[in-house]
Amino acid sequence: MLLSTTDTIPGKELEVLGLVQGNTIQTVNAVRDIGASLKTLVGGELTKYVEMMNKARELATSRMIKEAQDLGADAIVGVRYTSSSIMQSAAESMAYGTAVKYK
Repeated sequence: MLLSTTDTIPGKELEVLGLVQGNTIQTVNAVRDIGASLKTLVGGELTKYVEMMNKARELATSRMIKEAQDLGADAIVGVRYTSSSIMQSAAESMAYGTAVKYK
């Protein structure tokens, strides 16, 4: 499945199938959250949160792709990602775009 942040694919004529999306809400465990809180005192990258968000983005992307495959899509154009805080140490990650079929 081709994913593109652009609205077109050079050399291809596209038939729009519709919006597809995938999302997930992820959190780190309480022990890691306490460790991250302590890390804010000295600074630096919060690697467990980075890992959590990477996992969330991958899962949201795979769910979006599954939705596009169910529509018979060849590609997804206009792919975008968003994230938002749901509660302390929990975040939602969403992937969305337009499922298309090559004409």
